[in-house]
Amino acid sequence: MIVLAGNIGSGKTSLTQLLSLASGWTPSYESVDNNPYLADFYADMKTWAFHLQMYFLGNRAQEIETLANSGNSAVLDRSIYEDAHIFVRALYEMNNLSDRDYQAYFKLYELVLKTLPKPTLLIRLVTPVETLVDRIQQRARSIEDTIDPGYLRLLDSYYQQWDQEYAESPVLTINSQRFDFVNNPDHFKQVVNAMEKCIESKTNLVLVEPSHIIDAGVGRE
Repeated sequence: MIVLAGNIGSGKTSLTQLLSLASGWTPSYESVDNNPYLADFYADMKTWAFHLQMYFLGNRAQEIETLANSGNSAVLDRSIYEDAHIFVRALYEMNNLSDRDYQAYFKLYELVLKTLPKPTLLIRLVTPVETLVDRIQQRARSIEDTIDPGYLRLLDSYYQQWDQEYAESPVLTINSQRFDFVNNPDHFKQVVNAMEKCIESKTNLVLVEPSHIIDAGVGRE
């Protein structure tokens, strides 16, 4: 099971689609249109933060379990780890989650995590906030109209912290500003080759720019 991780607008859905088409893996996309809380959350984070995160936790865990039991290879466009270590932490810092809700969430998250398989590889898409803002504006999703650049910067700071903490699988880090894997077949091929190397050697790799790959050390299983 391959999972992608990255800020809003980093290219997770696009890369998930490309990988599924190229490999025949089952794609799993984050529920946006069918999410009953997302629009309310963006309009009033304090009221709906806990509801949204509990929905994500249950939905994500169910999807992982279903894919694992199917016996098919799969690629997911967001990881369950981000919900807790990025979004819940950020919401707590913004005072949109109470101490009680924050502690309740993490207690359930840790219990759920013990029941789920670890990914084979995590693909981490790194993108400057300014680029994220441009992409979000270009795709013009109505539920994202109220996203503030300051919120994206806060999420980015938690992603940088989480990058140092994550140890569930090997990691392939990609500069998604430099790699145009959507429109450049050679860039996409480099991503696939790096993925295969990460999985085979259980090594963390960083794709800084096309034809420039850094060995970031041995990953963990």
